[in-house]
Amino acid sequence: MTRKSWIQFGIVGFLWGIPYLLMKVAVADIPPPLIVAGRTFIGAAILIPIALKKNTLKDAIKGIRYVLPYAVLEMVGPWILITNAEKEISSGLAGLLVATVPIFSTIFSSLRGDHTVWQPKRIFGLVVGFIGIVALVGIESITKSSNPRAIAMVILASILYAYAVLMITSNLPGVDGIAINGVAMAITSIIYTPIAIAMWPKNHVSLHAIAALVALGVFSTAIAFMLFFIVIVEIGPARGSLTTYVNTAFAVILGILILHEPVTLGIKVGLPMVVLGSYLASRKASV
Repeated sequence: MTRKSWIQFGIVGFLWGIPYLLMKVAVADIPPPLIVAGRTFIGAAILIPIALKKNTLKDAIKGIRYVLPYAVLEMVGPWILITNAEKEISSGLAGLLVATVPIFSTIFSSLRGDHTVWQPKRIFGLVVGFIGIVALVGIESITKSSNPRAIAMVILASILYAYAVLMITSNLPGVDGIAINGVAMAITSIIYTPIAIAMWPKNHVSLHAIAALVALGVFSTAIAFMLFFIVIVEIGPARGSLTTYVNTAFAVILGILILHEPVTLGIKVGLPMVVLGSYLASRKASV
């Protein structure tokens, strides 16, 4: 990876590390379908005009048979699963569970014929990162204080995430990621808007919740997706999914600093392992 790629990789990791915090704040006052509809509406409103200016929107529309399932796998399913799960588990734990994406991405890549993902150095990085995830989540958080159903929802979302990126990059390799995600977000917003209207909150919605939703749409939806598809062009979808390890670090740190989540031994041991695993697993083998 080039220096520029590492910088973009880190920014995406940060932008995708904060949504767990933002969703946790928003879901206190706003129903999950409204959060999904709102963030995707904002995202589409930003990305589609950019795609129009770049004259790439028509290519995404032509590939709608792939963009539609991508929208379902990447947004319609995962975002409602994670948002609902965060009603019962901490933002940090949600971020940690999503860090299983590279594991599933590696498996899917291999099944699709890309055996380069099984290079020893990358496998070692994946193993180190996964062990770090186990340490971070901790047996206590799973067996005592966290809802197993909510945990399963986030893991299912991770599986969908992993396959979605591989599917879209394989079938529409030359199509602009901004256009693809703009259309996918529009589709997702259209799907959830009727549900959001039916579940419109009758309770008072705080400014904090509204601000969290807007930030979720602008930074963690529109801008993050723009950068992510730039990154995977250079390093590939399997290694691009390793941004989830960096996401984990930010999710844990923000949970500690802002939500006052406890600094456990698992975090102290696991967090450095996650970062190290991300570094090793995203490196190319020497020729």
